[in-house]
Amino acid sequence: MSPLPSNFSSWQASMPKAQLFAASDVNIDIDLSFVVQIVLFAFFVVIMKPVLFEPLMKLFEAREKMTGGARSEAREMDEQASKLVKTFDDEIEKVRQAANIERDKLRAEATALEAEILANAKSQSSAIIESGRSRIREEMAQLRSELEAARPALAEQIASKVLGREVRS
Repeated sequence: MSPLPSNFSSWQASMPKAQLFAASDVNIDIDLSFVVQIVLFAFFVVIMKPVLFEPLMKLFEAREKMTGGARSEAREMDEQASKLVKTFDDEIEKVRQAANIERDKLRAEATALEAEILANAKSQSSAIIESGRSRIREEMAQLRSELEAARPALAEQIASKVLGREVRS
């Protein structure tokens, strides 16, 4: 191969493209060493096939079967997990509904009990108020009767003080 000329870029620009590519052809000399290399390659392929390639291919196939089996098993387990999650969610929803029903029932009972307690408290307070009023009426009546009984004596006292002398009736 000849060295590139010092002014390669100007030389390249002056040459047509077809000549440029034709100048870069690679020449291969086929001799006896090439035939020996082909024979050695074929020999190694024949020897390596049962020793290396076939066991390696069997290993790859076995690994693929194992991973394929594991994948299918993983899919089955995933499906079972999905079913269990759905069952779990359904059961939780049923429990929530039952709890809501029980809560509403307890609220209704509490409201009824509250109403009953309030009614009892109102009736008791009404009874206490009425008893207080009747006692006040009795005391007022008693005080009026005492005041009626003491009226003449009080009238005498007031008249005595106003007149400045003792008055008797």
